[in-house]
This record gives sequence, C-alpha cells and structure tokens, in this order.
Amino acid sequence: MEVLNIKNLRKVYGSKFGGVKYTALEDINLKVNEGEFVAIMGPSGSGKTTFLNVISTIDKPSAGTVLIDGKDITKLKEPHLSSFRRKKLGFIFQDFNLLDNMTLKENIVLPLALSKTPYSTIEERLKEIASKLGISELLNKHPYEVSGGQKQRAAAARAIISKPSLILGDEPTGALDSKSSKELLGVLQYINENNNATILMVTHDAFAASYCKRIVFIKDGRLFNEIYKGDMTRKEFYQKLLKILSVMGGDMDDAI
Repeated sequence: MEVLNIKNLRKVYGSKFGGVKYTALEDINLKVNEGEFVAIMGPSGSGKTTFLNVISTIDKPSAGTVLIDGKDITKLKEPHLSSFRRKKLGFIFQDFNLLDNMTLKENIVLPLALSKTPYSTIEERLKEIASKLGISELLNKHPYEVSGGQKQRAAAARAIISKPSLILGDEPTGALDSKSSKELLGVLQYINENNNATILMVTHDAFAASYCKRIVFIKDGRLFNEIYKGDMTRKEFYQKLLKILSVMGGDMDDAI
C-alpha cells in the first residue's frame, strides 16, 4: 500500500518584490510504501530539510503534489490541515520537543488527548508502547529528570501512539551520544519491523542511515541516487553508502 506519493515537487524561495529567487527543490518524484524505513541524505543546502518541511505540512510547495494516504496535503486548509497532521503524521525531532512542565506520560499521550481518544484506549496504547520502548518505569518523571536517550524514546512513543500513517524524523539522533543513538535506531527498526510503521528520516549520519531499508540522496535540490538494503547486512549496506557519499563530494559529516 502506498503511503506517500510525491509528484513533480518544486519549491522556490524568493521575494515578491523582485528579489533573487532560490530553487530549493526541483522535479522531485518519490513513492514510499507502507512498512518502508527510508533515509533522506544530502549535503548542507541540498534541499533535504525543505523536503521534510513540505511533507510535514510546515511549508507549501511552489508546484507539484504530495499525496499521503491518497490525500493531496497541498490542497488542505485549516482546520483540516491540523487535523490531518495530528491523525496521519508522527514527528521525532532532534531536540525532542517535549514539554518540561508535563510528565513523560502526559507528553506521550498528548496527541491522543487532543484527538479526544477514550481514556481506556489511551491507557492501553501507552502501556503497550512504553513496554516496547523500555520506558514504563519513567512515565511519571519529567523530561529534565531523564537522559537524552530516554527523552528521545519518549518522543518516539509520542510519535507512534496515534498509529500515524507516516513517521517523520528530523535528525532524530543528532543530539544523542553514540550509545543513545544506537538505542533509538534500534527502537525505530523495531517499530518498523514489528508494527509495520512507515518511517521517513532526514539524517546526515551514515551510521543512522544504515539502519534503514532504503536511502534516497538529494543533491542541489534534485534526487541524485537511491540504494536499497535488500539482503545486505547492515555493515555491507553501510560500506555501499559510504561509497555513494564519496561520489557526492566526500563524507557527509564534512559536507555539513
């Protein structure tokens, strides 16, 4: 089943008063099916952040269509847009975006509370997800009382509790140490394989990208290449990824 279908996407930034225009994205076509775990990679200025912003409805494209579950999000207006975003999209940000005045439990269930989901359903989903992500004992703590890795697990739980069609990650391991990064990537891999969650993750980190099933490369606002993991081990996939990055102009960490 097709979750995301992007057709002829274009995004141009520029002044209405004759200023210099900048084309951030040009002729992007991409499909993502249910159960895929896809990384978006590219050097700084390649357009990957703009790409994620358009898919997440933060920004509107200049041309083209973005279909999520068959609905063209470029045509949606408030309050339908907010409702669609809340029901269909889950978000995991680099800086967690947890509210410090709320417990982890309150942060995690917030999307369901906003959707007026029955209390019994909220409790049932929370128990299941907290157990899977290993944070059951932390639910009554506040974000400032737990580690970065634990915060990101809570953020991941919040992203998946509403069972969204598409989970979007914006450099989700960017603020984590290597141990916490591995733990979070393991969580994302687990929910992808066991919950059939569809995940699209923007990252500059080749190690993080190697956990995905497919990697799409953007360069100068256009799709440059893509590779599939297939039957490769993660180590083999990682080595293939490094070769692509060298062709794109060096190590991705240097590129940004």
